[in-house]
Amino acid sequence: MSRATDRIRAVLPINGAAVGATLAGGVLTGLAAAPERFSRLFRHRFPTVAVTGMTGVGKTELVDRLTGRSSSTGTSDVGSAVMERRTRRSSRLLGFRFRVVPGDNAATRLGALDEVFHDEPVDGVIHVVSYGHATPRRAAGTTGAASASREELLTAELEDWTITSHRIASMAVRRDRPIWLVIAVTKTDLYADDLDEAVHYYSPGSGSPFGDKIDALRALAGGAKLSVDVLPVASHATDRKEGITPKRAGAMVDALATRLAQLSGHR
Repeated sequence: MSRATDRIRAVLPINGAAVGATLAGGVLTGLAAAPERFSRLFRHRFPTVAVTGMTGVGKTELVDRLTGRSSSTGTSDVGSAVMERRTRRSSRLLGFRFRVVPGDNAATRLGALDEVFHDEPVDGVIHVVSYGHATPRRAAGTTGAASASREELLTAELEDWTITSHRIASMAVRRDRPIWLVIAVTKTDLYADDLDEAVHYYSPGSGSPFGDKIDALRALAGGAKLSVDVLPVASHATDRKEGITPKRAGAMVDALATRLAQLSGHR
């Protein structure tokens, strides 16, 4: 018995140490993986969304409506020189982290584009357009109201989209999972009678100048890696029956929010 007991005593410390080391290693491994798991969970619940578009199309106003945040309207100054951040939260602990990219062709805008498409790639993109009804921005150092024709604004919108679409394509080819793009056609209260034509103008396969650029983006990124939706949104509502009523404007924003939730796997 004494020899057997000695052997047991000799073996137990070794096995105990091995078990302890195994448990400790498992705990450390779990702790090391915890931040990554939490990050994945948080990203799923609160995906990051880049909001792009030229100056004056209503990016900030749209995001403020999506997040329930009031914003000042009716001012002559439009646009922001820095990237704005907003968060939408729901009672189910789900939401979105919006990154509103400046519309000006400035160093701050290029830096913001690099951040959302390269440094910290977003999960989806809302590109805001206004069918040639963007609020013109006056040149730096000038006073008075700015002016531009609808044709000029549509041309500027296409030029802006060319820059952004290249960044989206570059991000898409680096990703191992599909990304989504929503073209938000805003300021629809200004052309309520032409709403169907406006949505068609921005749709893939429409044959329009913008539609052709969407088709080119899908060819660059790979059609299976990039989904595209086109949704109208009202910047302002009117009480006129022939315009965009408050009820209809609210329904448009709700439809956009619902589609974002679907694309992000929230419902």
